[in-house]
Amino acid sequence: MKIMQVDVKVGRAEAESAEVLVLTHCEEEGLSKQDAVAIDKVLGGSLRDLLQSKEFEGKTGEILVYHTHGKVPAKRLLLVGLGKKKDLTLDTIRQAMGHAVKRVRQSKVGAFTASVPTVTPKGHSPIEVAQAMVEGAILGNYQFTDYRSDNGVGKDVGRMTVLAQQKGQVRHLTEGIRRGIATAEAAVLVRDLCNHPSNVMTPSRIAGEAKTVAKDEGLTLKILEQKDMEHLGMGALLGVARGSHEPPKFIILEYNGSKKKDERPVVFIGKTITFDTGGISLKPAENMEHMKADMTGGAEVLASIRAAARLKLPLRLISILPVAENMPGGRAIKPGDIVKTLSGKTVEVQNTDAEGRLILADALAYAQRYNPAALIDIATLTGACVVALGQFAIGLFGTDEKLKAQVRKSGRKAGERVWEMPLWDEYFEQLRSDVADMRNIGGRGGGMITAALFLSKFAGDGPWVHIDIASTDWSERERAYIPKGPTGIGTRLLIQYLIDRSL
Repeated sequence: MKIMQVDVKVGRAEAESAEVLVLTHCEEEGLSKQDAVAIDKVLGGSLRDLLQSKEFEGKTGEILVYHTHGKVPAKRLLLVGLGKKKDLTLDTIRQAMGHAVKRVRQSKVGAFTASVPTVTPKGHSPIEVAQAMVEGAILGNYQFTDYRSDNGVGKDVGRMTVLAQQKGQVRHLTEGIRRGIATAEAAVLVRDLCNHPSNVMTPSRIAGEAKTVAKDEGLTLKILEQKDMEHLGMGALLGVARGSHEPPKFIILEYNGSKKKDERPVVFIGKTITFDTGGISLKPAENMEHMKADMTGGAEVLASIRAAARLKLPLRLISILPVAENMPGGRAIKPGDIVKTLSGKTVEVQNTDAEGRLILADALAYAQRYNPAALIDIATLTGACVVALGQFAIGLFGTDEKLKAQVRKSGRKAGERVWEMPLWDEYFEQLRSDVADMRNIGGRGGGMITAALFLSKFAGDGPWVHIDIASTDWSERERAYIPKGPTGIGTRLLIQYLIDRSL
């Protein structure tokens, strides 16, 4: 998908020439001090009449198209509701722009102008508001058409102009637009990678994508092949990959934008299973096609390091992708097999469909050599996360209160909220094995917690957070700026964390 171009200009809504001019409005508020007040005077009170008749009320997600018939330079006004003023958040603005760009596309218009909302969420800067506007527009415009031969898909909207009322806003809005483009581009990359079928997006293809990112952004890249993993002793990752004809990869990308010598890095690790059949513990056939997106975590840490480089963030970041297919086959790992991990710990594999934690165990152990200032892994890890949290919250676990608080705050800004779950040692009783140091499952009860606790045994003593995105990585329906299918949720959370940390 070609990314929408975004620019900023100073102007008045009533004098703005545009095919479509987007104006936002809060519910139960008059026109006074809101976006449309000046343009309504030129229109002779028509917009006020719409509010009074309740044809448009300003509810969240509400949209109304008003044809101006030449009374103002803008051909159409697109009124978008923000809901109640007291409930206004950055994500409300993000959703409003997502709804707006879809309506612009339906109008078969290639460009639009959006006025910066005059009513904005408390405590948030113009930079953050502009970032949210751009993210909503670009992500709402998303379509994956690589394998479509028909013309039944609407043409992408190619340009967005952010309309500022004052010249003094331009510098802040420009920075917000820059951040918004980088974060939205990253989420688009993740959606694209996860939309490709697994016969295309193989471990080797993932390695190729990493090479492209490294070359384009000037990153350091290291790819460990199967023989390298065997030499190191990555028995858990190799065990998962054994049933597949596709060789595994272990990808390390490094970005160094820090001005400090020897700064300890932030390390991101993403689960990258390019297809998960469950292995010998085969999954049910229903919805198994979704498992092409079991690599979402890896795609997100790849996209995040690209965004960090494009934003020139003043920090050091390492992204690690353990990549494999989980397939049944004559050489596949079997229930009851024991693998020796890179850390030296042994694991009894009681269920081959609990493979994500195995590949992450070796990646977490490998990350210790960098002495990370913060270690974050992100994974479509457990069905139990879906049961516990549904589709609107991301599971959070961790060993460091400050790091968890930072991730929570960044999640709120990004509209990708996390919810902390306990990481109590009592749950480890469920992971005890009679024949190895631990087993890879702990039974149905607390499955999300035992999975995270398993990972904690490989995460070292430094600040560590585990993010379970199994509840949010796939959507069964289209929402404001979330498509049906792979969502890329978690990407902007990671990037917002890096932005906040660098500030």
